[in-house]
Amino acid sequence: MKLVVQIRLLPSPEQAAALAETLHTCNKAANMAAKVAFERKVFSRARLQRTLYTEVRALGLSAQPALHVIRKAADAYGVLHAQIEAGHLGKNGSARRTKAESKPITFRSNAAHPFDDRCLSWQPDARTVSIWTTRGRMKHLRFTGEASRIKVLTECRQGESDLIHRDGKWFLMATCEVPEAPLNTCPNDWIGVDRGIANLATTSDGDHHQGHGLERYRRRMAHVRAQLQAKGTKSAKRKLKQRARREARHAAQINHIITKIVVADAQRTGRGIALEDLQGIRDRVRLTRHQRASLSSWPFHQLGEFFAY
Repeated sequence: MKLVVQIRLLPSPEQAAALAETLHTCNKAANMAAKVAFERKVFSRARLQRTLYTEVRALGLSAQPALHVIRKAADAYGVLHAQIEAGHLGKNGSARRTKAESKPITFRSNAAHPFDDRCLSWQPDARTVSIWTTRGRMKHLRFTGEASRIKVLTECRQGESDLIHRDGKWFLMATCEVPEAPLNTCPNDWIGVDRGIANLATTSDGDHHQGHGLERYRRRMAHVRAQLQAKGTKSAKRKLKQRARREARHAAQINHIITKIVVADAQRTGRGIALEDLQGIRDRVRLTRHQRASLSSWPFHQLGEFFAY
């Protein structure tokens, strides 16, 4: 099972400046590679590497970071073309799809950038990393994190790590391959879980995980959403998207908390978890107008998927 472990870096001002310069240079080179790929219709890694390797190196990047920049641009186009083929950007000729196809992909100046083992090495015992920058190899860059995360990082890290600058802080997102625990294929009993709106989950043990807080949060967000929709400006539409993502993250966090509590109880007692089948429930019930929004925003499917995960 793949997990991503977030580690916070603690750079000095000089180290932070070097990291920022490295991130900006890599993304500038990625923008150049994406523009050339768009203009020449060259989207494969191999062809783009043959076309741009020398030019990317001339921007001040070493060999391995230059390859990562080219792969970053090629992979971005691969994702875009997959979305178009799957119909996620609308039909041919739609405004959204036309906009995506009419211009090259661009990367923010502080967008995340990958580092492999040739460009980044970890020293977990000393709580430091050694990382390539445009100013040379930076050694003894301190990091911090929870003891459990550092333990997973030390034992299970595999693959690349992404350098991220967010809210004035520096992070490394390390990919870890964690062995999965064996499934309990012969549970000695079951925990029944009833999913609802007032109580998001009620177990057969009598535990109630209430959803009143989520319901109040959704009502408040609906009020804010109505105000922004009434404005109809570009900034209001941008805030609407931000609010929608924030609301989805909030609901997912609550579902994660509930499922972790129930699963931990099932693991401790050697029991399985049984959920009722809610497939097609929206077609089986008749609701008043005021109840429709509550049912439509009811995250019962996500809750079931989190239990399985």
